[in-house]
Amino acid sequence: MGKNLSIATTSLLLVLASTKAQQVFDVKSYGAQPNSDITQALTKAWKAACAVAGSKVVISKGVYNLGLVTLLGPCKGAIEFNLQGTLQAPSNVASFNGKDGWVAFQSIDGLTVSGGGVFDGKGQQAWQKNDCSKDKNCNTLPINIRFDYVTNSKVQDITSKDSKYFHINILGCKKLQFQSVTITAPANSPNTDGIHVGRSAQITINNVDIGTGDDCISFGDGAQDITVNQVTCGPGHGISIGSLGRYQNEEPVSGITVTGATLSNTDNGVRIKTWPASSSGVASNIHFEDVVMNNVANPVIIDQNYCPNSQCSNESPSKVKISNVSFKKIRGTSSTKEAVNLICSKSVPCQQVVLSDIDLAYKGGGGSTTSTCTNVQPAVSGKLNPPACTNNR
Repeated sequence: MGKNLSIATTSLLLVLASTKAQQVFDVKSYGAQPNSDITQALTKAWKAACAVAGSKVVISKGVYNLGLVTLLGPCKGAIEFNLQGTLQAPSNVASFNGKDGWVAFQSIDGLTVSGGGVFDGKGQQAWQKNDCSKDKNCNTLPINIRFDYVTNSKVQDITSKDSKYFHINILGCKKLQFQSVTITAPANSPNTDGIHVGRSAQITINNVDIGTGDDCISFGDGAQDITVNQVTCGPGHGISIGSLGRYQNEEPVSGITVTGATLSNTDNGVRIKTWPASSSGVASNIHFEDVVMNNVANPVIIDQNYCPNSQCSNESPSKVKISNVSFKKIRGTSSTKEAVNLICSKSVPCQQVVLSDIDLAYKGGGGSTTSTCTNVQPAVSGKLNPPACTNNR
């Protein structure tokens, strides 16, 4: 009996420990109700949960209105944000008072964002006022979800919908994982990058489905040691390194690997873009492999004359040094006759660029795909369709 009592006592202690580790803070306990504003309730629930090690903030199924909110750490221990319902942002941009984020997770270690819920940015009104593609001094628009200085964390099974600006922005983060995330907005929604990574390291993006009005995934300066695997992209502008070199004191970009992606009906494929007349910079150790293109325009690009809407002077070449870049096992169909376009800087020509096993068929009439090379001599191997550098400049 003593042995049985000992086992029972041990089991009870384990249950109590498990219960403590899963302490739940439901926003309804703080006054939240569906179809109403829960900004204050969520703020209170987060503050209480953050003070407890091993806690979970729960937003159950239903539709809720949410204003600008910053969920701030550091917390006492690991914390989970479990969104099962739909959060809706204010439609009016003026509600954000010039702030650049709607829901911000900041300075947290051991964060989990999960639950299968939706962050609905209600961006339709904002898109009509978005002129950032034409004016570099445009008004700030809010990002759906910001991760600022978040470490040892994961984001899984959530959806970002109709953001006013970028959907997800990652800044100053380390060891942050994304798994089974869905991002959706119309093809004509401007500047709605799906996931943007800047000045962060050891970021993993797996099994994400992105359709939006700008880059599906983009990497800004300081992005290092990033792994992207099994991404579907479309509509959108493809998967992009950059643009780089627009601003002073940009940090190097290195260690970016994209594998197993499928792009469909996008305006670009996989690309690296830098501004002319730029500040000095570095982009190195960048690899795209096993990528399927379905009716994609400009499937493979290095563009060191990137200057949308004539926002810059391209009289002097880019000073961003690109090296150790590979495009391998890229296959499918191109909607443009020119399928591979490698335009490097005459000031700092690209080095160690590899093209291997490229097979891209032109969907239009009038012959096969072509390729262009400027200020670069790529190493080639395997089957190449189009042949490397059919047009040299």
